Amino acid sequence: MSRISQPEQKFDLIYGLEDRPPVGASIYAALQHFLAMFIGIMTPPIIISHALSMSLEMSAYMISMALFVSGIATFIQARKFGPLGSGMLSIQGTSFAFLSTIISIGMGVISKGGSPEDAVGTICGVALAGSVFQMTCSRFLPLLRRMFPPLVSGIVVTMIGLSLIKVGIVDFGGGFGAMKNGTFGSLQNLGLGLLVLLTIIVLNRSKRPFIRIGSVAIGLLLGYVVAAFMGLVDFSRVSQLSIMSVPMPFKYGLGFDWSGFVLMGFLYIITIVESIGDLTATAMLSNQPVKGEKYIKTIAGGVLGDGFNSALAAVFNTFPNTTFSQNNGVIQLTGVASRYVGFYIAGILVLVGIFPIVGGVFSLIPKPVLGGATLILFGSVAAAGIKIIASQIITRRAMLIMAMSFGTGLGVVFAPDLLSQLPPFVKTVFSSAITTGGFTAIFANLILPRDPEEEEAHEMETAAENA
Repeated sequence: MSRISQPEQKFDLIYGLEDRPPVGASIYAALQHFLAMFIGIMTPPIIISHALSMSLEMSAYMISMALFVSGIATFIQARKFGPLGSGMLSIQGTSFAFLSTIISIGMGVISKGGSPEDAVGTICGVALAGSVFQMTCSRFLPLLRRMFPPLVSGIVVTMIGLSLIKVGIVDFGGGFGAMKNGTFGSLQNLGLGLLVLLTIIVLNRSKRPFIRIGSVAIGLLLGYVVAAFMGLVDFSRVSQLSIMSVPMPFKYGLGFDWSGFVLMGFLYIITIVESIGDLTATAMLSNQPVKGEKYIKTIAGGVLGDGFNSALAAVFNTFPNTTFSQNNGVIQLTGVASRYVGFYIAGILVLVGIFPIVGGVFSLIPKPVLGGATLILFGSVAAAGIKIIASQIITRRAMLIMAMSFGTGLGVVFAPDLLSQLPPFVKTVFSSAITTGGFTAIFANLILPRDPEEEEAHEMETAAENA
């Protein structure tokens, strides 16, 4: 049965990609993007700083640098320098995909007698080296897309979400500190966590797009205010922070860890698939081509920008960056796709980032409040992975690959002693559900013969790409 070609969908934009909105309209649109993303940028460094027991000053600095680098990275993506950047309103922020690996690397350094500063130095060294993978792969996107079809990328994204849920649920109960003092799972902690969780759920179901976009920020703010009235937030500690934070390259030095490098490199490659999806959505919402030579150059520039910006993040002592999908919702909501608005967003992020009091205030968020938000955020990551898997026909072969990947990936987490007899390097690499399940999915997808319907779909896709 022949397929009738449909005209490409055009979105009703107030300002297109190359339009230059007035200053007032640009600032207003930029603030909406900022409100949709700033919690997402700060949450990973907050979680990491809690996990690695950083001081308030260090934690505030990490959050400040995350905001600062996100601003520089957003400017690079929107401005585009030669092949570097997408040239679209592509907003950059700290990636959640690397969280469990970063915490694992940091905890490994601390367990050997290192300080939180040493841990951050090693994390940044590994992240800087790993970013080369992403920048190199940006030149070979068609090959990479064949290696990581929706089934494989969906399995890995699901594994990332499932791996992070433990972090969220521990914070929900009060954190590791509460485990030590016997208050873990107290009614107070559970009540705060549930308040934030239910607030996010209710607001997320709102029919008003602006409220829906800000549901996480509003939920965290409400929980924070309630916790402050309960006497659980010590704001006096913020007075100890300096007024302005000066970005200092390699402030905590550079270290390296081979097993962490393997894990990080693998995740850099996986996040390319996510970035391609986000960039494609941005192109579509901006009424730009989503196929052909111009599209490939745009996507390749965006992925190269992702890798370069992650390297820049490592230089300034923070964590890998990626494109933020939630900002595509803001483009659709406002009808503003002008890349010049990205310059204003970048300016706001840099301005907020150099004042550590912002990071300091958010560093004081009680763990149950943070857990109420992260539990649903991490669950959403896993759900997004399942959605990617479901975007194609789930054949018997696909079911088998999923079964093997989830079985091995979750198996090494549920029974870590399974790897106790292996060399330390191998044990460290494959103790992660992400790498074990991810490698299983990749190799199974390459080795197992395709079902007839999959083979037909693959041939049609190859013919379309060649055309």
